[in-house]
Amino acid sequence: MEKITNFLIRFILHVICRIDASQLKAVPEKGPLILVTNHVNFLDAPIIVTHLRKRSITGLVKEETWENPFLAFLFNIWGGIPVKRGAADFTAYNSALQALKSGKILAIAPEGTRTGDGCLIQGQPGVIALAHRSKAPILPVVYYGGEDFRKNIKRLKRTNIKIIVGKPFYLKINGNYPGKEERQQIVDEIMYQIANLLPEQYRGIYSDLEKATTEYVRY
Repeated sequence: MEKITNFLIRFILHVICRIDASQLKAVPEKGPLILVTNHVNFLDAPIIVTHLRKRSITGLVKEETWENPFLAFLFNIWGGIPVKRGAADFTAYNSALQALKSGKILAIAPEGTRTGDGCLIQGQPGVIALAHRSKAPILPVVYYGGEDFRKNIKRLKRTNIKIIVGKPFYLKINGNYPGKEERQQIVDEIMYQIANLLPEQYRGIYSDLEKATTEYVRY
């Protein structure tokens, strides 16, 4: 069922969009991996999941998604992990750790919500605990162009979408688990890794790359 569903969705995506997913071949073919990405709109998950055909991938998905029968069907097939937003969801946290332990890709959008226009907003530090506990590498992957989808589809025009894959890295955290301010610095360093892959007009609050630090990033 998953293969058939992914084939159909990928076919539909390529009818309504021109997707350059060639860089996804750089994604490691095995081993646990935290994939951090920007969060533009509803196209994010279908594009990434259906184009990473050689890998088993899951992700943290807001639990409200399961209120929609069609989306519930999709994310059940894709093994999405429902998460309660605005609360410490230890069930989701443990499920995510187990997914990484089993060698899956765990996709996370640190922004935590869709931006609509594709411009980055401040990242949230939830990814830090998972990366610190699992010791899994982090891979920044971005896509852009999808913000024009609604405008283009009304004109029966295909949307050009580009996917860019960055370099994997690890978090370098020594000693005790970091406090609130330190966690924000860490997630900002992750977000700058994302911003560095995007054209300037999409970098949002992370537009000034000269402010990027790598105190907690290890390649």
